[in-house]
Amino acid sequence: MKAREVIINILEEVFNNNAYSNIILNSELKKSDLNVKDKALVTEIVYGTIKYRYSIDTILKQYIKKDLSLIQSNLLNILRSSIYQMNYLDKIPSYAAVNEAVDMAKKESEGAAKFVNGVLRSHLRNNKEIHFSNPKEQMAFQYSFPKWMVELFIDQYGEYITKCILRGLNEVPYLTVRVNETKAAYDEVLEKLEELGYNAEEGCMCPEAIIIKKGRSIEENELFKEGKITVQDESAMLVAPLMDLKENSIAMDLCSAPGGKTTHMSELMNNTGEVIAFDIHEHKLDLIKHNANRLAISNIKLFLEDASKLNTKYINYADAVLIDVPCSGLGIIRKKPEIKWTKTASDLRGIIRIQRHIMDNAAQYLKSGGTLIYSTCTLNKEENQSNIQGFLEKHKDFELGKIYLGDAENIIYDEEGYVTILPNKHMDGFFIAKLIKK
Repeated sequence: MKAREVIINILEEVFNNNAYSNIILNSELKKSDLNVKDKALVTEIVYGTIKYRYSIDTILKQYIKKDLSLIQSNLLNILRSSIYQMNYLDKIPSYAAVNEAVDMAKKESEGAAKFVNGVLRSHLRNNKEIHFSNPKEQMAFQYSFPKWMVELFIDQYGEYITKCILRGLNEVPYLTVRVNETKAAYDEVLEKLEELGYNAEEGCMCPEAIIIKKGRSIEENELFKEGKITVQDESAMLVAPLMDLKENSIAMDLCSAPGGKTTHMSELMNNTGEVIAFDIHEHKLDLIKHNANRLAISNIKLFLEDASKLNTKYINYADAVLIDVPCSGLGIIRKKPEIKWTKTASDLRGIIRIQRHIMDNAAQYLKSGGTLIYSTCTLNKEENQSNIQGFLEKHKDFELGKIYLGDAENIIYDEEGYVTILPNKHMDGFFIAKLIKK
């Protein structure tokens, strides 16, 4: 199968069947017989087309009179990926992108090929200037975000920070790994990665973080196989250290999959005490178990539990509790750009009730004097600051602890004590609050 066919297959799954871009991309590339160069091209075009879909569709509407939803989906995705190449990808000549698109459309019919050719050549000839009725529409087009999301960020953060957020969410992320210091020293791992041909450097904020800018698949790396490193975003690495864990602590992680923070907690406790890890999906618990075995961690106890339902067995049980609650994911769009198109404003409202149930349960699991960490990978203040304010009004036996992570351009410290991490090339958008049970 040719690279362009793989691209269209993946876009069909993402846009029509709500597939996760990273999962379907990995699956399709594994099945294909494409060489390394073509796989890189597929990855770039797939993520680029998903990321810039709003802008691409706005451009297409200049040349197509009927509603885009009425166009045969594979033809629409041929057009989308072609416009992405023509407008955002310098290394492919526009005429080559048009020819490839027409050849693919011919497999449907001569009429389809004529339609695709007409649209793309019209864009080549004209490249019409697009006019906007207000600054929010212009910003939605410039950064390629749905208008409701742009409006949400402007309402909550103002225009300047919104631009920083949108720009950060469009960054191509570097891979970051966390050094498992129960098995290896940080400097030893960094040196070994460089020896193995990786372009690696120290992380931005977290002392265990290493940024990998270039190199082969990390999962085939001997350091990964030996459990000396694990893949985790640097924003997420900042969470577990805030739990004030000590050796032989009892800790709980109520929403533990995929297990990055769970295993980090274990490492910080030097594999002593116990980490009780809940998740609602059994296959995800299996993934955590596999990772714990690879990292040589034995103090994690896994349970199939719904964190939104109270388990009375664990009341006043833990020294520290982490709730990295299910959320809208607006902070991780740079890794999962389809969130722009799969989430709606009503989705955001619907998840808050679940988050608040989990918060109420976590409060009961914690011993007096214990630490409760609330974190999300979203930037929606209704899921973040508003939830914390509501929790403190309801639970008078809790108070906010101050968080300080260091000075960085992308970190916002609220005067109340919690922290928002804005997305950039190195870090996901994130929110963390520290609550102390009096």
